[in-house]
Amino acid sequence: MLRDFPRKIGYDDPLEIYLSRLESLLLSDYKISRRSVSLLLLQEDKDMLSAVKEKEGQRAGEILSIIQEARAHYSQPLTYIISLRRQREASRISNAVTSVKEGHRPSLRDYFSRILMDPLIGGPILLAVLYYGLYKFVGGFGAGVLVDFLENTVFDKYINPFMINAVNSAIHFKLLQDLLVGEYGIITLGFRYAVAIILPIVATFFFAFAIVEDTGYLPRLAMLIDQLFKKIGLSGRAVIPLVLGFGCSTMATMVTRTLPTKRERIIATLLLSLAIPCSAQMGVILALLGDSPAGVIVWLGVIIFVFLIVGFLAAKIMPGELPTFYMEIPPLRLPQLSNILRKTASRLKWYFLEVLPLFIMASVFIWLGQITGIFNAVVNILKYPVSWIGLPDKAAVSFLFGFFRRDYGAAGLYDLKREGLLSGNQLVVACVTITLFLPCIAQLLMNMKERGLRMGIAMSVFILFFSFGVGYLVNIGLTLINIHL
Repeated sequence: MLRDFPRKIGYDDPLEIYLSRLESLLLSDYKISRRSVSLLLLQEDKDMLSAVKEKEGQRAGEILSIIQEARAHYSQPLTYIISLRRQREASRISNAVTSVKEGHRPSLRDYFSRILMDPLIGGPILLAVLYYGLYKFVGGFGAGVLVDFLENTVFDKYINPFMINAVNSAIHFKLLQDLLVGEYGIITLGFRYAVAIILPIVATFFFAFAIVEDTGYLPRLAMLIDQLFKKIGLSGRAVIPLVLGFGCSTMATMVTRTLPTKRERIIATLLLSLAIPCSAQMGVILALLGDSPAGVIVWLGVIIFVFLIVGFLAAKIMPGELPTFYMEIPPLRLPQLSNILRKTASRLKWYFLEVLPLFIMASVFIWLGQITGIFNAVVNILKYPVSWIGLPDKAAVSFLFGFFRRDYGAAGLYDLKREGLLSGNQLVVACVTITLFLPCIAQLLMNMKERGLRMGIAMSVFILFFSFGVGYLVNIGLTLINIHL
């Protein structure tokens, strides 16, 4: 029966004309059909574009002009046009060869799948997932129980005293002692932050995220928030990089490549840099505010408001068409423990290989900064905006740490709280400001790589002033309303 169907999908007449023109100019061997190559070119496949530029020589210029002409002909991205046509063709074939029994009732799984995407019911379910998955499991168990055990028992009682004595006994050169076990030493600060504070938080986040991922909930979440995201210039597709940003914003910025338009990629990158805390930073903040539910509500409310208002204004300022969205919804299923453990282990391996060295490098940079005086000079500069938002001078060090790693800075606030240097209101102001503060070095470099040098620097300058501006307003607001958290 399938023999009656055409071997290739027919697109609308203008697109077929562009495909024919491209095919006539492709004279080299690409190991696949010229039509397939042409379709990849119209979808702006970077690898194929590079191959065509290399192989076609002078014809490459004409090929690129045809692609630009085709893009200008349609108001929507060509990737969307082509995918929509393929979807219609797949539905036509499916309808021709399948039949549905009359009186067929949706299964319980189908019913639950629908309510997950319903705003009235899916919204409260999302809040429950965030509350139990992030606040209770990551913030309570990971950032509370596990961090307390590793920080107060393992490191403070055993590892740090042993290493300080061992290094001071073996090395009599003060500079090297400070590098390894000083106030900002590789072992006493960098390794301790990475293993005792950050590791249990990212481990519990990766575990919780793997459960959500394995159930098929993420595509349904994308459909649920698509209409809201349209207000901020994005589509439901952007939920993937934004959710990944709660794991690592650097990695998530790279994933913004999957968004179809430059406008969406810029807005998503800005929001990732500004208002999406990584799992480690968020876990530490939840631990900092764990004794004050009202503080958590204020912090979360301000961050969500900033996310929505900045996205809304960016969508109004930046030109471009409203984003379009389609996504195939996989079936719901019970998560498999083997998949969850495998994904968690893979991401923890990435953490140890990619992130742990950054903590060590940060300690080395701080050590060098202390020797040269640069560290103290920057801290002294940061003391001014820190004092404007009502925080003690020592908080300036945490903000400088935050530039090396966002979670590094939040962990610095953790030490200040333990020393009793921050009141409830100051803690909330500090958490809001450091969440919105500059992206870490790794994310800054990724922003410049993905969005360009000028755009990356412009975003960072905006975020620097904006974060302290919001912190100032929050501090003033809490004072005027006479709220004591």
